[in-house]
Amino acid sequence: MAELHYHGHATFTLVADDGVRIVIDPWFDENPSTEIGVDDVDGVDYVLCTHGHSDHFADAVPLAIRTGATLVSSFEIAKFAQEKGVEGVHPLSIGGGFTFPFGYVKMTPALHGTAVDGSEGRVSAMPGGFWIDLGGKRLYHAGDTALTTDMELLRGRVDVALLPIGDNFTMGPEDAARAVNLIDPGVVIPMHYDTFDVIRQDPERFRELVGPSARVEILRPGDTHAF
Repeated sequence: MAELHYHGHATFTLVADDGVRIVIDPWFDENPSTEIGVDDVDGVDYVLCTHGHSDHFADAVPLAIRTGATLVSSFEIAKFAQEKGVEGVHPLSIGGGFTFPFGYVKMTPALHGTAVDGSEGRVSAMPGGFWIDLGGKRLYHAGDTALTTDMELLRGRVDVALLPIGDNFTMGPEDAARAVNLIDPGVVIPMHYDTFDVIRQDPERFRELVGPSARVEILRPGDTHAF
């Protein structure tokens, strides 16, 4: 059974059936919604980054360097991470995927900003999401995105969807509920809300908007979802 550990905001640790540990969008040290720091995170095999904004990427490089994890992201972010000292990187582009030892990862489209924080404006990279197939257990981390009809291409292929609901920088609850109707996942977990004042949301309202379309699991930092 795979496990999904929530660390707050959009940061998750995915543990595959075989014990492989994958951290998605690592943001620990400056994350007000988590009580652990990046140095508390050990045994990481892969680090996946949807885009280069600091609330998704800030701890990716130090985490990958310290643990020896392979960093998976867009070509531009992977190259930037290499320049910063990460030895193992795997670049992907939107629509492309690769079969890793733990399963298949495909980078999906997202509508968001392109800056890579920490590059002093030298690097920009297309944002994305990740569709991950762990031998038939399928997870979609949407990253930071607006509602897009491309999501319907995932319909019937997602067991667990991680969707932002914070509004302002991403989809709000209404559009995220519409995304659920497009994707038709078994379970949806809201993310990217309540971290800052401008993205305060009531996840119970999101649950009401989704209705019977999917089971909404509201995780608090430190919670785990098994699937």
